[in-house]
Order: sequence, then C-alpha cells, then structure tokens
Amino acid sequence: MLTVTVAGIWGKVWPILFAVLFFGVIIFIHEFGHFFTAKLNHVTVHEFSIGMGPLLFKFKKRDTLYSLRLLPIGGFNRMEGEDEASDDPGAFCNKKVWQRFVIIAAGALMNLLLGLLLLGIVNCSEELIGTRTIADFYESAVSCDYGLQKNDKIINVNGTHIFNSTDLSYAMVRDTDAVYDFTVIRDGEKIKLEGVKFATEEIEGRQTVIFDFILYGAKKTPWLVISNTVLDTLSTARIVWLSLFDMLTGRYGLKDLSGPIGTIQAIAGVASDAAASKQILRIVEIMAFITINIGVFNLLPIPALDGGRLFFLAVEGIRRRPILPKYEKYVHAAGMILLLALIAVVSVKDIVYLFK
Repeated sequence: MLTVTVAGIWGKVWPILFAVLFFGVIIFIHEFGHFFTAKLNHVTVHEFSIGMGPLLFKFKKRDTLYSLRLLPIGGFNRMEGEDEASDDPGAFCNKKVWQRFVIIAAGALMNLLLGLLLLGIVNCSEELIGTRTIADFYESAVSCDYGLQKNDKIINVNGTHIFNSTDLSYAMVRDTDAVYDFTVIRDGEKIKLEGVKFATEEIEGRQTVIFDFILYGAKKTPWLVISNTVLDTLSTARIVWLSLFDMLTGRYGLKDLSGPIGTIQAIAGVASDAAASKQILRIVEIMAFITINIGVFNLLPIPALDGGRLFFLAVEGIRRRPILPKYEKYVHAAGMILLLALIAVVSVKDIVYLFK
C-alpha cells in the first residue's frame, strides 16, 4: 500500500520537476547567449544568474559570480556599465553599437536556435514529412462538398499564405466560424474556393473545427528534413506574432495567457501524457514551441525586454548618439514594473485554475 502511495506521489511530482528543469534549460540557453557574446566582446560580467529572487547557490570564478536563484521565472547577466556610465574599458556602455546589439540579441537568437534544433530532431524522427496536399477525406467529411478535392495543394487560407502543414493547422485553428476561403493548386492551375465549410464540435466550452481531410506524407530526404525544419521554425515564430495580434484585437483575453506557473503546468501535463503513451516526440515539440515563443517574445520592442533595448540601440545607431542613460533606465524600469505586475496577475490566474 505504501509503495502504491509513493509511486502515485512520484507520478505527479516528476512531471513538475521535469518541467521546472526544462524551463531552467530555456532560461540558461537564453542567458548564456548574452554571457557568451559579452565575454567574446570583452565585456565585464559581474554576475551570471539563472532564476530570480532569493539566492540558493553561488560560486565565483575570475571576475564573475555564478548564481542559482529560487524563482524559475527568468535570469540575468549583470554587466559593468549596462544601466549606468562607467570608465571601465570592459563596460557594456563603452562598446560599439553593433557589439551591444549583438550581445542583447544573442539571448533570443539562442532560443530560436534551440527551437530549430528540437524541431530538427522531430523531423528526423518522423517516418514521413507532412505536405500541403490533400491525400483523402474522412467518411464524415463535409469540406469536400464545398469544393475541396483530393490532390489539391493548399497554398492560402483566409488570406494567409501556407508554407507547410504547421501553417495550415494554425490558419484553420484561428478561424471562428469554420468557413474558409482556400486557394489551391489543382492540376497545375491556381483555383480560389470561397465559403468552404467544416463541421465543429464543442471542446472545453469552445467550438473546435474538425479537420476532415488527410495530407500526404513525403518520404524523408536530407534536404526535405532541413528545409521543413527551417519552415517549421519560421511558422512557429509567425504563430507567436499572429497570437499577439489576436490578443491585441480582442480574440484572446487574459484567461488565454499563461505565466511561468501555467507554462510549467502545461509542460508537466504533456510530459505525463507523453510518458504514458510513449510518444516522447510530443515533449520535444512543446519544448520547441515554448523556446521559440520566448525567443520571439523577447524581441518585441517592449521596455525591459531585449527588444526594447534593441530599439534604443537602433535609435542610437541612427542618431549617432545615445539617448541619455537615465531616461532609458526610467523607461526600462517602468516596463519591468508593468511586466512583473502582468506576471503576478497571470500567475494568480494560473494558481486559481490549478486548484479548480
């Protein structure tokens, strides 16, 4: 009886531990990008930290303190002259604009590269590579009654160009009425199909479109794996931008946002399901989606994010003189307060949902 109880507890705990560890890896990759390029450009880094808040562990090597902190919601590199003037030749502020731009951009680029690598693993492991061409319809299909045909190659859905099967899936998920305008290639001719309808079913209180056709799978070749991996990465990045647009236009609300707690919960859920069904690639896929999401989000021109700092550096490069550091510091401080407030609100929402 005790063994069953311990096993049951471990079955609930290990996915959470895995999720926290994975989230830590994403943070590490991001911060290491900043750290590596800072060192490469001879910038003095006082502290390299994974996590935020109370200190758990630290050690010092040469001029850098390496630390692990309690809250897995981010990390930081504390560089000399990052937010203030300094006479140190190794200060961040004394480096050329392009060097500072590279250092700031490197974190998000490392996340995108990690996502590219993970999606490459997925594509290498699949037996076939998904295409945009319809192979067949299910028996209950209705879209074939509105113009879609077998062997149609889908290139556009509701004005969104479709590069691969990932684009196709998300373009259809974004729709609200299950009626689509398609552009397809049929027998070498481009054809527009308007008002193609699909059946829907209610899942967790939402009407969800039923995909009623099957796509052809292409036999793997080295070039196809590489090209599809790049396209999958770009498609995932585009999904992040489109999701942001949908949020700003009111399609998604606060209840659809997830903070660190919600993200860890989602990873843990997928890890548990994947282990039970022995579909480990599902874990790799969500890891890729989250790291690309974080990379793209950090490039947004929002104060306190890397994209906000890149914006100020771009302005400095155009004006050939920097904005006064104190003003930039005020902007980033205000952005950080708002960002932390948003994380707090979303985290409360995630905790309430967790105990429902």
